[in-house]
Amino acid sequence: MAGSLVFTNEKCIGCNKCISACSAMGACVSSVRDGKPRIDVDGSRCITCGACIDACEHEAREFCDDTERFFADLKRGERISILLAPAFKANYPNEYEKVLGGLKKLGVNRIISISFGADICTWGYLNYIKKYNFLGGISQPCPAVVSYIEHYIPELIPKLFPVQSPLMCGAVYCRKTLKMTDKLAFISPCIAKKVEIDDPNNKGLVQYNVTFEHLMKYIRKNGISGDLATDEIEYGLGSIYPTPGGLKENVYWFLGEDVAIRQIEGEKRMYEWLKNNKDRIKNRKTPFAFIDALNCENGCICGTATEPEKSETDDALYALLKIKSESKKDGKKSAWGRDLTPAKRLAKLNEQFKDLDLNDYLRKYTDRSSQCVVKIPSEAEADKIFNSLHKTTPESRKINCSCCGYDSCKDMVTAIYNGFNRKENCIHFEKDEILLLGDAKELAANLEAEKEVTERQRKVIINTVSDVNTHFGTLYETIEGVKAENESNAHDSKKLASDVEDIAEFAQNLRDSLTEINSLLGNLENDNARVLSIANSTNLLSLNASIESARAGEAGRGFAVVAGEINQLSASSKETAEQSSENHGKIHKAITELQNSTEELVKIITGVNERTKNLASASEHMSTATSVVLDSADSIKDSLQNLNDEIN
Repeated sequence: MAGSLVFTNEKCIGCNKCISACSAMGACVSSVRDGKPRIDVDGSRCITCGACIDACEHEAREFCDDTERFFADLKRGERISILLAPAFKANYPNEYEKVLGGLKKLGVNRIISISFGADICTWGYLNYIKKYNFLGGISQPCPAVVSYIEHYIPELIPKLFPVQSPLMCGAVYCRKTLKMTDKLAFISPCIAKKVEIDDPNNKGLVQYNVTFEHLMKYIRKNGISGDLATDEIEYGLGSIYPTPGGLKENVYWFLGEDVAIRQIEGEKRMYEWLKNNKDRIKNRKTPFAFIDALNCENGCICGTATEPEKSETDDALYALLKIKSESKKDGKKSAWGRDLTPAKRLAKLNEQFKDLDLNDYLRKYTDRSSQCVVKIPSEAEADKIFNSLHKTTPESRKINCSCCGYDSCKDMVTAIYNGFNRKENCIHFEKDEILLLGDAKELAANLEAEKEVTERQRKVIINTVSDVNTHFGTLYETIEGVKAENESNAHDSKKLASDVEDIAEFAQNLRDSLTEINSLLGNLENDNARVLSIANSTNLLSLNASIESARAGEAGRGFAVVAGEINQLSASSKETAEQSSENHGKIHKAITELQNSTEELVKIITGVNERTKNLASASEHMSTATSVVLDSADSIKDSLQNLNDEIN
């Protein structure tokens, strides 16, 4: 983002580590550029503490300073003098004088050690406390601390010491006492010094922040060196200001160690402490004479703009301890004499700076909190964001894993609400999304499988429809044949029924004829009985005739012949009648049996006739049903063809 001293380069992978290191909510802003996540820096909120640079393992954070401009102006012939941070000699004890000689060779005018400015700063603190009873205040040599208070705890601005930092004390001394008009470049271990230098409250006293890291890269790249040179003004324990508690030790040197001074340093931890204790500090409820606060855990000797490898060892600290020892003088002549009491040292310090006006070394601060407002979401608004993160239970809203960069899920919700972060940076949201995605993928896989099954089923259906269509063609042809056969059978059945009806009629007529014959036989039997009766009568008449002819003798001989013939006729008639009766019995028996068989035949033929009629009727129904089946087959065949067309 524009206007930020600390910025993100293209190496950023959006890992959130910088957010975790940052003490200023909203200074690190999560975004997506060209489809890649990244964390940019909002310069209006950044306090340039450098914590994100230390935290980033991807070298994705860089910072701006004035090194290039400084060398360009030197090349153009600008008159520039150097204010040298005490930590420079500690970081580069073997290169120190050669580098200064090289800068002199390039045109640098004078070199003033800010250790001397630190001595003035100590003098200013002690005199301001005494003059205004300013107890419990916060030291301000660290510009990151000042920036944090101006941006995020403006209620503590009145508790910031109004005494200038060692840098600005040295610059004021150069302008006021040494009457220097050169541009001043600070050889600096700190990124944030650029903020202090550009602050309007500091009236343009210094023009360049030339950091150790960028300076030494430029020196080595361009092979800059020269005759050995050193700084100009003698200094005292101001040389130990770069160490943690350096200001505190200076105060102990002059007031004794009974003074309660709170020493606190270390990027995020120090800011958390200030925030948690702001009410006590504001209301003077601490027991401290003042609070010695530094941004960097190891002090300025390993400041935010020093070369990273320097902080990997204690070499710079060892060198500074040597400088500290050298700063303490033997004897009782100076404020840095080991043999003096604290009170006498203070007297010597005041004597040394008696010509200085304390007011020249005071500054003002600016409330910048309006540009750092963090809106707090309402309960409903927070609930909506929590729900969007799949955090629907009280437990899920207090996971506080810090993977998003914030200490709590609540802070993450606030960041999302203000547009500082995105819900995609919540690892638990991403886990839930992955689970949901997994479910979706599983569903998609299932759908794909179902699609494949459906495709196979579609092909099976197509093949089946085709097969059924073929079979229906065969069935259709078969039913056509059956229909034709049924129609033929129906015709034959009707003809057969007609023939059977004729047979039944014949059988009925036969039964009637036999009945009539049987009746005639009965009449014949009656006639035979009469013949027998006549024969018997005739026989009796013949017998009587014979008797009478015998009585008549010769006269009756002819009558006897007639009587004999009549007797013979009677016997013959009787025999004939008897034979006829016997035959009649046989005929009657045969006819009776024939009648019974005919009766049975009639019943059978009647049944056959009925069944034949039913068969004929059934054949007709079957023919009709076959026509219906053919119509249905036609309809099914058409439907199958339509289905086949639809599937394809």
